[in-house]
Amino acid sequence: MSRWLCILFLTCAASAQAAPQAANSDEMDRLIADKGLLTRLEDVSHKVADKAHIVADNASHLVVNAMGFLGVPYKRGGNSAETGFDCSGFVRAMYEQTVGLLLPRRADQQAAATQVIDKKDLQPGDLVFFNTMRRNFSHVGIYVGNNKFIHAPRSGSEIRVEDMGVSYWTRRFNGARRVAASAADDSANAK
Repeated sequence: MSRWLCILFLTCAASAQAAPQAANSDEMDRLIADKGLLTRLEDVSHKVADKAHIVADNASHLVVNAMGFLGVPYKRGGNSAETGFDCSGFVRAMYEQTVGLLLPRRADQQAAATQVIDKKDLQPGDLVFFNTMRRNFSHVGIYVGNNKFIHAPRSGSEIRVEDMGVSYWTRRFNGARRVAASAADDSANAK
């Protein structure tokens, strides 16, 4: 999208410099029509809207899929429902099964491979990170909405949904990340 926007701005800037001061809007409309810029912008706009719709569908499918694993036991190093999950194994499995994207194995690697977002911009399917082992990004979960996230908490427990507003999680919150749509597209194209 930005490539077409740059072309439009450059074309308009070049035309504005070449045009006399008394240029009117009819001339600008004719220039835009002659260059086919409006059609190109409409095409880009439709592509962006389509991609946004696909991302939203994937996010809701991801959350629904993750909810299907409630009650699966925690297992350190685990990455399947049969053996159990640890936090990053769970996130990795959900993204691979739902979006077809293979995230890195460890929580800190997942944080490094995803796009930083502000906590107030969290949307279902985004990743939330916590410092639970006296190091940044030592725990990860999937945001499900309404200030809640789903995760594999620790040995002896099961995958569950928790409120990020609880003081334990609030004190340990490390940041929010979004898996970029382009990363999901790249992964899907590589398969």
